[in-house]
Amino acid sequence: MILSRSYEQELMDDFSIEDQRIDRALQELAVINKWLGGHATSLKGVALISQNSDFKNSPTFLDVGSGGSDLVSALSFEFPQAQITALDINKRACEYARQLFPHLQVVHGSVFQLPFPDKSFDIVHVSLFLHHFTEEELHRIIPALLALARHGVIINDLRRSVFAFVGISILTRLFSRSEMVRNDGPLSVRRGFSRKEISRICALVPETNITIQRRWAFRWLVIIRHRFL
Repeated sequence: MILSRSYEQELMDDFSIEDQRIDRALQELAVINKWLGGHATSLKGVALISQNSDFKNSPTFLDVGSGGSDLVSALSFEFPQAQITALDINKRACEYARQLFPHLQVVHGSVFQLPFPDKSFDIVHVSLFLHHFTEEELHRIIPALLALARHGVIINDLRRSVFAFVGISILTRLFSRSEMVRNDGPLSVRRGFSRKEISRICALVPETNITIQRRWAFRWLVIIRHRFL
């Protein structure tokens, strides 16, 4: 079950769901991201990119598959002047993000039809998003994301592990009131990546410098930068 990557569809992948189930799931995911390494992993990625960048305290971000736009909360203290554009294909998620962060620029759209010109943003950020796709799809997605970034792409995603699967299964069963989180939490771990898989996917993007780090809890932090930077 854990040795090979699952491609079973998550409830979040059903874009016909546009009701309160999305709201409850996004609320619980925000808590999970805050306390189980999501915010810390994204902030570490920003710190690594900013070491050699000139955007200082007002970087521009594209948050792809943004959901409830947790990136806003993660950056609020260290980068309060950050300009964030959120992109999500689920209309309900877009409405939720607009209500939660009225000044956030939210775009309803698909990662396969990105509505932005190249180099539109300092950083492109993708958290808990890429595990929803096959490797073949990722070979299309990642170069397209990199083309939008002046300084690099931050990937924050799940490391597949028996311990992670057991842990999230127990936590969601005990504490979650969201049908989507109870179903998708353990399944997301099964759809997560081994180091070999994440390395192979990223290595196919030409002319890049790639950094891969293991982060708590059972996360991968991947930084992809243009080689000339």
